[in-house]
Amino acid sequence: MAYPTPVNGQITDTVSQSTLMSVGTAGSVARSVITQGFAAAMAASGQNSTAQQEATQILADAAMTAALARMETGGGDD
Repeated sequence: MAYPTPVNGQITDTVSQSTLMSVGTAGSVARSVITQGFAAAMAASGQNSTAQQEATQILADAAMTAALARMETGGGDD
């Protein structure tokens, strides 16, 4: 128990323990927040990369379709 105070010693013990708990866990909480932020950034990066590859493939497919259509109609030498 805490030293004699005007309030109940159990109350001051609880406040002291809560403060120590907050100070003691601050480092691990900060590291976990940073880790979660990094993980979210990496996930977004992966999703953006996939979306870019899909868009590039759509453009390549469109170009191939246009080239094949032009070849079927005789090459377009007007």
